Amino acid sequence: MDMTWFEEMEARIPQGEVRTRFAPSPTGYMHVGNLRTALYTWLIARHAGGKFLLRIEDTDQGRLVEGAVDVIYKTLAECHLDHDEGPDVGGPVGPYVQTERRPFYGKYAELLVERGHAYRCFCEKTESEEDTGEFDRAANPCRFLSREESDRRAAAGEPFVIRQRIPEEGTTTFHDEIFGDITVENKTLDDQVLMKRDGLPTYNFANVIDDHLMGITHVVRGSEYLSSAPKYNLLYEGFGWPIPKYVHCSPVMRDQQNKMSKRHGDPSYEDLIAQGYLTDAVLNYVALLGWSPRGEQEIFSLDELKAVFELSGVSKSPAIFDIEKLRYFNASYIRAMSPEAFAALAEPWIRKSVKNPAVDPAAVAALLQQRTEVLTEIPEKVAFFDALPDYDVELFTHKKSKSDAESSRDVLTAVIPLFEALEMWDDEHILDTMVKLAEERGEKNAKVMWPVRIAAAGQAVTPGGAVEICRILGKDETLRRLRLGLEKLS
Repeated sequence: MDMTWFEEMEARIPQGEVRTRFAPSPTGYMHVGNLRTALYTWLIARHAGGKFLLRIEDTDQGRLVEGAVDVIYKTLAECHLDHDEGPDVGGPVGPYVQTERRPFYGKYAELLVERGHAYRCFCEKTESEEDTGEFDRAANPCRFLSREESDRRAAAGEPFVIRQRIPEEGTTTFHDEIFGDITVENKTLDDQVLMKRDGLPTYNFANVIDDHLMGITHVVRGSEYLSSAPKYNLLYEGFGWPIPKYVHCSPVMRDQQNKMSKRHGDPSYEDLIAQGYLTDAVLNYVALLGWSPRGEQEIFSLDELKAVFELSGVSKSPAIFDIEKLRYFNASYIRAMSPEAFAALAEPWIRKSVKNPAVDPAAVAALLQQRTEVLTEIPEKVAFFDALPDYDVELFTHKKSKSDAESSRDVLTAVIPLFEALEMWDDEHILDTMVKLAEERGEKNAKVMWPVRIAAAGQAVTPGGAVEICRILGKDETLRRLRLGLEKLS
């Protein structure tokens, strides 16, 4: 076999740097486990000053979803996980889409056959059997065909798959950065299919070829692939290639027994954003699903994660996704934002329910920032600014402020002309008016402010108190609502 082409492929491989890859299949949404894999892969590369690659693994044509590649690009961009090489940016070891690399795999499979680490199998198998390779090795006559017989049947046009030739005896040991050394007996491994009849590689074979040709130094994937790692090792050894560092991450679970699953209603990254979570909060929380930093710090920016992320902190134990913990992170991120940044973020959510252009969304946002955990809470909280809800007079009765229907009627009767006389409509003058009224009546401030807030907002729980609500509503609208409240009480 002429090795010139193989030598040219070897010469393209970058050396002397950490190189990692995120290699999703374009099958729809980005689930939380996928996002964590992308994040850890990015962090390993960035922590070491290396390169982060994006590779699209689309060889399983039956599972492809239209538009899924765009979801991958969009998610990585939103999460600030920039890639140095990929289908959209190019690079020295392209193409970066597996189906565009199709000519490579057959050549490497034939090279493996040449070296005795693979063989052609002419047996009739179903496609599912081809994909899994589950069969009794000793009962497969093709494993024992002579090379001449195999070549003759292939030349005659007989269809075949190419299977890996696993050693019959002995053991295979591989090292994982999380789980340490793992040894398996070769007799427990099947002769997996490397190339299918249609000329496309299986996932396991394409992965090894692409990782080597792209110079990948750290392979990050789910722990469900631990059982395949011995066969990967044997492929690397069959080619005489260096073996990358394996990083197998334990699964993200819904609870102690069940993995997260879209089928069971568990949220994807896109779902979480639609549910009002911030990208930075999601990333921060996802980083801690199976990785523990040193010290007590929990809130990390992406730059901080890049500086402190080490594989020694990754756990062997499955991580349980806790939505309440994510809410805590989200609230922390919201409260840490600048008022201007939060106002810009909150405005579209405020405008979902507050259509009145006279209401300043930035003023409303200022009331919300310390009271919001997820953005989806906002529309319902502030809808009263747009339209006074229909409310029951029972709301005017409040034990703590010692208010009831009668005292509330007296307060509104007194406060309406005072507000009408105000020339300056701002927090200071609104507050001063109500405080003076309370003093004159010999009451605590709350006994005046409670009925004003109920009449202005029409609900018991509001972001902000009577002063802020009246100021945002404006003088005319506040007076209109207070008069309606007085009518209810009369």
